[in-house]
Amino acid sequence: MNAESDERIEAAEKAPPESAPGGTTKVEKVERELGSRAPGFIKASRPLHLSWQVGVFVVGLGVVVAGVLMLVLPGPGWLVIFGGMAIWATEFVWAQLVLRWTKRKVTEAAQRALDPKVRRRNIILTTVGLVIMAVLVGIYVWKFGLALPWTVGE
Repeated sequence: MNAESDERIEAAEKAPPESAPGGTTKVEKVERELGSRAPGFIKASRPLHLSWQVGVFVVGLGVVVAGVLMLVLPGPGWLVIFGGMAIWATEFVWAQLVLRWTKRKVTEAAQRALDPKVRRRNIILTTVGLVIMAVLVGIYVWKFGLALPWTVGE
């Protein structure tokens, strides 16, 4: 982890718990506690908790595998993969840390994308790319003509 996230966690730990509406503290809103979110009666029994963890792992694995398949097949692959990670994060600390890191990186990328200089650059690059594509399509049609697939055999 980088120093920025460590500083944020340390600041959250040092901050006094101030009561917020709904009975939660501000510290709890910043970072949720790591660990299992299984119901108490499941955590009370070691064999039941282990069975719960195996079930969560198998379901999460199925969702992640489906997401990986959707990377090459039609479907929202990355969205499903992150859904599987969220399932794992209900039970496993490593998945919770991966999701926190991912959320932080996505938020940072969104903030960078909203920067006016970056937006202007992206708009210019997109426009240049579209003009180049239009010129290439125009040259192709001028040289070979427009042969529609259903009229090729004629």
